[in-house]
Parts: sequence; C-alpha cells; structure tokens
Amino acid sequence: MRIVRLLVALAIAVALVVAVIHTSETSTSSPLAAPCSSSALSGSVNGAFRVLSVQQFGCQGRFAYLWATVGTNEADAIGVTEVLRFTTSQRWTLVSRARYCHPGVMPEVIYKQGCFSN
Repeated sequence: MRIVRLLVALAIAVALVVAVIHTSETSTSSPLAAPCSSSALSGSVNGAFRVLSVQQFGCQGRFAYLWATVGTNEADAIGVTEVLRFTTSQRWTLVSRARYCHPGVMPEVIYKQGCFSN
C-alpha cells in the first residue's frame, strides 16, 4: 500500500512539473497598441465627408472618441462626435453609438466624452 501511495504522489509531481514547463514555454503575442492621434482617428471618417478639423480626441484601450468638424468644404461643415473602436484588423473604425454607448461596454472616459454630445 505504501508503494502505491508513493507512485501516485510521484506521478502527480511529474504531471505538475510537466504542466509548469509546458505553460512557461507557451508564448502569446500581444496586440499592437492602438495609435492614438488625430490623424489616425480622422482616417476612419470616409464617404462623402472628410475631417476638416479636430477639436478634441481621446483613446483608452480599444476605444476612442473624436470631436471633429466634417464636411466637403467650410460652407457645409458640421460638428460631430464619433466613437471608434480599434479592430482586430489593426485600424480604427466608427461604431454605432446606439450599440456601444452603454455603461461598462467601453472605458468610462470614452463613454462620457463620446456618448453624450451631438
């Protein structure tokens, strides 16, 4: 009986050592940091309008907000607030505020600055 206990203890110890070695050999690649600049965020605005000026922006984690003036020219310019998300394809994309602007979905600073204006 004593030999059986010793063999079971030894088997458990070997299994733990193998698990620790295997875990330490595994590496994960961390995602690239999202570039947080007015030009990086402005690049996500596409279509008929372009960003004419940026009043304020901020990033935290995978989310950002952008306060900007958009239009085709100064005569038809309008101020907008956009919420953006950094995607797995490593670029900023505009997101639906109706879908994402809920407490806990994004960092609080982005929620407050991006979800409560025009």
